[in-house]
Amino acid sequence: MIEWPIGLSTGCFYRHSIFDCLERIRAGGFNLIEICSFPSHLDYHDFEMVKRAGDLIQQLKIEPYSFHAPFAEQIDITSPDANIRNRSIEEIVTAATAAAEIGVRYFVIHPGPEQHDLPEEERMHRMELAAHSLNLITSECVELNVGLVLENMMPHLFFGKPRDVLWILGAIESTDVGICLDTGHAYLSGDLLSVAHKLSGHLWMVHASDNGGVEDDDLPPGDGTIEWEPFIRQLDRVHFEGPIILELNGNSDPETTLDGAQRGSRFIREVKRRVEGASSHITV
Repeated sequence: MIEWPIGLSTGCFYRHSIFDCLERIRAGGFNLIEICSFPSHLDYHDFEMVKRAGDLIQQLKIEPYSFHAPFAEQIDITSPDANIRNRSIEEIVTAATAAAEIGVRYFVIHPGPEQHDLPEEERMHRMELAAHSLNLITSECVELNVGLVLENMMPHLFFGKPRDVLWILGAIESTDVGICLDTGHAYLSGDLLSVAHKLSGHLWMVHASDNGGVEDDDLPPGDGTIEWEPFIRQLDRVHFEGPIILELNGNSDPETTLDGAQRGSRFIREVKRRVEGASSHITV
């Protein structure tokens, strides 16, 4: 079985400056991160700050694997209003430029706004606008040498169903676009394994969190009700090459959050060892 590196999203500490949490993350045993774009955590508009963050990451010998694009109510690349849509694209490209300055491999984006219950005609129109916007963003990412990765959203939201994500992948002109599977979002659909299977042909990375099947709690793996052994086995079957990024609730104090991340990391490794052990005893 392939060895999957386990990293941590700095979004676990979104209420604190990135400069106040990087050493804590490294001391906690994580040398691979996804960078959160929450403005009070890291203002990606301030390129002097971005450069300082990149320098510190390098000094600490942490790999800045990915950068999460900003998402907020006012950022909507599917908006029928061209002004809103163009401003949203500009904002995301600004973040992608900051990501490139830090030297990340992938730029993770929510392909749609947090909306639901749209009339079918409007939903399809917005999907077409999303494809147009993502074509422009993908082109910018190619120039920046940063890979674009689309994250599945919660099932009740726009782009929360695998069919929508796959439609968008087909509508984007570039074939160099991947998927980040969010386990918490997929589990809320009622069938994590089915979502993982449908998206597996494009799967580049995983956001790992747990929940109780009702809300997107962003708990450490093992603290909720997800059955992780079948999921880990599924990743092995599709030859997933990693990494797994822990994306956890950041509302606790940093020490408690880091303790949860370490526990979640140990849990995933223990499950993986069990799955490997079971596989090694299978005879043909």
